[in-house]
Amino acid sequence: MRQILCFGDSNTYGLVPCQSARYPWHIRWTGRVQERLQRYGYRVIEEGLCGRTTVFDDENRQGRRGSELLPVLLESHTPVDTVVLMLGTNDCKTAYHTDAEKIGQGIEVLLNQIRNRIPHAKILLISPIFLGEDVWKQEYDPEFSPESVKVSKQLGNVYERVAKKYNISFLRASDYAWPSEADREHFTEAGHKALADAVTRKLLSELLQTGQQAG
Repeated sequence: MRQILCFGDSNTYGLVPCQSARYPWHIRWTGRVQERLQRYGYRVIEEGLCGRTTVFDDENRQGRRGSELLPVLLESHTPVDTVVLMLGTNDCKTAYHTDAEKIGQGIEVLLNQIRNRIPHAKILLISPIFLGEDVWKQEYDPEFSPESVKVSKQLGNVYERVAKKYNISFLRASDYAWPSEADREHFTEAGHKALADAVTRKLLSELLQTGQQAG
């Protein structure tokens, strides 16, 4: 059995818009990918956490800095054959005073951690969906700002450049999924399905092409 580690934030966790609830396993994109790849001998490890960033510390919540936990997870879930990485939305929050280029640098920190721990693992880098217009308003999520929306729309090009630099696979979540109208931030059920379809196609085309089908 080969393992695929999905490392992300609330949209990997599967947070239901405007609720503290979590979509069921069979609705979340990670669960859908698992159901489709298990016949090929793959197991999906879901490591999504609400509020997770690439390299920034959240003053109000512990353990949100991705670079602090990723090396531990890579070790605890050994062996990991593939890592699917989708972070960056929370980095856009006003508190971090950052931009798309700096968020891209944070992604590079994580990529180097993966390469140092499991140098032969395949990596799929996914740029997150755009933040919805007006997400920063009080009725949605005032931790963001109008600038946050702009930055979120710039991440795709930055991540694509990073992916080429590291010679890894790349996918734009914004090509397939979108933020809900309810909170302008999290996937709808349809978004989870659309991203799962795209991720499954991407992983199958590359994993099976290189003969990594488990026996």
